[in-house]
Amino acid sequence: MTEETEGMPVKQELFLESGVHIGTKIRTNDMRKYIFKRRDDGLYILDLRQSAEKIMEAAKLVCQYRPEEVTVVASRIYSSNPASRFAQLTGVNVIKGRYVPGTMTNIQYQRFIEPKLVIVCDPKGERQAVNESKKTGVKVIGFCDSDNETKSIDLIVPVNNKGKRSLALVFYILSREVMMAQGSIKSYDEFKYDVSYFEQYVEEETREEKPEGKEEKKHAKEETKEKPKKEEPKPENEEKKAEKKHAKEETKEKPKKEEPKPENEEKKAEKKHAKEETKEKEDKKK
Repeated sequence: MTEETEGMPVKQELFLESGVHIGTKIRTNDMRKYIFKRRDDGLYILDLRQSAEKIMEAAKLVCQYRPEEVTVVASRIYSSNPASRFAQLTGVNVIKGRYVPGTMTNIQYQRFIEPKLVIVCDPKGERQAVNESKKTGVKVIGFCDSDNETKSIDLIVPVNNKGKRSLALVFYILSREVMMAQGSIKSYDEFKYDVSYFEQYVEEETREEKPEGKEEKKHAKEETKEKPKKEEPKPENEEKKAEKKHAKEETKEKPKKEEPKPENEEKKAEKKHAKEETKEKEDKKK
């Protein structure tokens, strides 16, 4: 995509299609000078010319710092996806999701950072990052919609900061300009990404959390392997087996009952004796 001769970083039609100029139904005093008009439906329309100029100013400011000195704060999904693409292409840092208080002021915080330039995608939702930047003397670039307060924002970029395609186009332009300044590309024609690339969903990377998660899983597996098998039931089973075996042996060794035998012998003897007596009596009679 070639740069327009009128000073616009991309064709005006692309700005309009992406809705960069569409504001909200609320207009703050801070954003009054960036408003072009108010539509019949109540929406405020941002001055597209100023939007284009400020995006280019933001790109130039980012290029004055090393990538590791720049941090993008993107608390919403629509901003975190293009911000992540921007970070992948240029090497800057990105904080997605909720901004943890103390990230730039609490040196004991595990993820404490000391950036020199912060980009906030919505000053309203990322006010904590703006306040901490002010305390630490860090410059702030703010993507500001018609309803934003601009206090403590060093460079105001008037754009629709709630639209998926709008934010994708802003980061598309920033990525292209920064990569040109870094020498990654030598012309716009070498920039092989389109706006839709910056709209695509990016899986949560959390550079610090993922490795920890893998290590924890690996450690859990190792513990499972090293963990000895339960041995308590075995002795109980062995004891039961031993008891049964001992009972069988006792049964085998136990002598058979001999008491009934003498009774049988006596009866037999008595019968025999009775027969003998009967026989003798018969012999005498004869």
